[in-house]
Amino acid sequence: MKNSYEEALDHLETLKRENKNLQRMQSFIYSLDAEQRRGAEAIKGVRKYERRVKELTYQTEEDKKNITRLQDLVDKLQLKVKSYKRQAEEAEEQANTHLSRYRKVQHEMEEAQERADIAESQVNKLRAKSREIVKTKDEE
Repeated sequence: MKNSYEEALDHLETLKRENKNLQRMQSFIYSLDAEQRRGAEAIKGVRKYERRVKELTYQTEEDKKNITRLQDLVDKLQLKVKSYKRQAEEAEEQANTHLSRYRKVQHEMEEAQERADIAESQVNKLRAKSREIVKTKDEE
């Protein structure tokens, strides 16, 4: 009987150790599952960030293209502005030249008008004198 008790006790101890080992194994399995889930989530996160990097890279390239296109447009517009500025300066020079000519002609016209007024005044004086002479001759 002692032997069967010892055997039973040994068997119980063996079962106890196996149960403990089984629990440890289950704990390892749970840990492994948890690690696998974390690894899968990490891979999922990495893929998400890779997609984001790809999107940002594409967006950056598009932005660079737009910047280049806009810079070309700015350069063209600056050339047009320079051209318009030069045209405006030339037009202003012409306007100043025409204004100067206009003032000169106006001054000459005023002088001619003055001379014409003086000449007309002299003609009127001569007419008046001529009438007086004719009257005095008629009276004589």
